Amino acid sequence: MDNPQYLRDGLEELTSLCRQILPLLGEDPSREGLVKTPQRVARAMQTLTRGYFEDPEAVLAEAMFEEEYSQMVIVKDINFFSLCEHHLLPFYGKAHVAYIPNGHITGLSKIPRVVDIFSHRLQVQERMTQQVMQCIDNALKPLGVMVVIEAEHLCMQMRGVEKQHSVTTTSAFCGAFRQAKTRDEFMNLIK
Repeated sequence: MDNPQYLRDGLEELTSLCRQILPLLGEDPSREGLVKTPQRVARAMQTLTRGYFEDPEAVLAEAMFEEEYSQMVIVKDINFFSLCEHHLLPFYGKAHVAYIPNGHITGLSKIPRVVDIFSHRLQVQERMTQQVMQCIDNALKPLGVMVVIEAEHLCMQMRGVEKQHSVTTTSAFCGAFRQAKTRDEFMNLIK
């Protein structure tokens, strides 16, 4: 069930629009199995796009601690689901995030929360990768940040080219990760 805390203004209008789509697809919106579909779709869409109403930098800041640790911190294999902004079809996979603290660390659970917030917006993988990296860099001011995202895109698997099991990998990095040696260390640690 969709979490009611993510429902917001516009639910009735969204439900009405979903009801209008069904006949355009060749369906009867009064058919028993479809009567409640518009409301279910509207609620699902609001839940799947809840990231627009959350501040990822605030999430990091609420659990920021002074710490003199200055080695790489990695949170890997962060599962996520998102919606491709081109077709509104899911893409999903894993994010791997590293940062090198510069006097401050954040709670480890906050890194997956940042990924979650950006993934719950209409997205392209390339932008999402950049957004996660930039958010951590802005909030923590670390010595460096690197993000690698590996994802499968249903817009590529269900329609268009219809290629199954293809994985798209994107990366973004700044600071100390501009050095090949540091990037290589991260890549070796996430394998």
